[in-house]
Amino acid sequence: MSFKPANNIQDLQYFGEFGGVNPSISDSSTYTFLSAKTMFDTFEGNADGCYLYSRHSSPSNLYLGEALAAMEGTETATVTASGMGAITPVLLQLCEAGEQIISSRTIYGGTYAFLKNFAPRLGIDTSFVDITNLERVEAAITDKTRVIYCESVSNPLLEVADVQSLAQLAKKYNLKLVVDNTFSPLSISPKKLGADVVIHSLTKFINGSSDTVGGVVCGTQEFIDQLRNVNDGAAMLLGSTMDSLRSASVLKNLRTLHIRMQQHSKNACYLAKKFENLGLKTVYPGLASHSSHELFKSMMNAEYGFGGMLTIDVGSLDKANALMELMQERNLGYLAVSLGFYKTLFSAPGSSTSSEIPDEEQQQMGLSDGLIRFSIGLDADIERTFTMMYQCMTEIGVLEPEMTLA
Repeated sequence: MSFKPANNIQDLQYFGEFGGVNPSISDSSTYTFLSAKTMFDTFEGNADGCYLYSRHSSPSNLYLGEALAAMEGTETATVTASGMGAITPVLLQLCEAGEQIISSRTIYGGTYAFLKNFAPRLGIDTSFVDITNLERVEAAITDKTRVIYCESVSNPLLEVADVQSLAQLAKKYNLKLVVDNTFSPLSISPKKLGADVVIHSLTKFINGSSDTVGGVVCGTQEFIDQLRNVNDGAAMLLGSTMDSLRSASVLKNLRTLHIRMQQHSKNACYLAKKFENLGLKTVYPGLASHSSHELFKSMMNAEYGFGGMLTIDVGSLDKANALMELMQERNLGYLAVSLGFYKTLFSAPGSSTSSEIPDEEQQQMGLSDGLIRFSIGLDADIERTFTMMYQCMTEIGVLEPEMTLA
């Protein structure tokens, strides 16, 4: 029987304090006790169902964590104040001074900056590799390695990680495989492919309305307990706590994720095929021309498609900027970072979300100046969207006007 992540979300049942169909929001930073002993037991982690202080946990945060754990098929999850607030505690919990992380070379710029510039201050080294080349990944493993880190679909180049093979490699060397699944919620289920820890930036597709910053760590009960430990838990002590009001908001939006991802994927696939037919250098996992198209198909939960992210290369940063400005002027989307919004968002990642990566390294990994990253929106008339984008491309000189739209 195939894994049905949306069913797992919908099968959860919560009632509010007064019978509401939404769980009541716990709008408290601290909680009272009827006895001092219960307070002590709660602080020591020995009083299930009791709450002490909202940095530790709150009912609202636990509701959302439970739903996200159900989505990813893990034992439990803990939510955080941002995606980076999920990534950094996980890596610091798993690694100590003198140890090593192996990371994909193409990852979100903030993660890259943490691994490249900050983690060495704590004595943690990172080896950046082509995550699609399993031989290179294995060759980078040393007796100091503790973690293999990757994104299921990489930001911004849309490289696809072979999660199952990486999991086997991690198991062979007694390492932990940590997968950021932000670009492909529902479409790919890393835990079912062998990942140890699954991370999301809730800011993006999962919330879907670009009004909240948040993150989640999905894993075993043992690992999440370690993150939350009051004495040495990285999530607990670094204090990246999600606000209860925001947790409640994300939980409501999570219920429509399956519908939204289907539409994001449908629209992105349509545009990617049209762009490629026009001769544009287009990267999208749903295209047969993508180097990992068959790999993605072998991993995916097919009903949710290949995701809402695609890139095109228009040749230069000047053309990329001009095109994005014109598309925004014509109300085709917004010149903005992030992803998962109801409208299309576009940016030139080399000078925005990946700007932390030095120019030389951007060139080595194939991140060109003219690359535009699209987060395709929920447009009801994607044919009209394509026609208008084509008109913008001809006006800027990205395409010749006489090219057919067929």
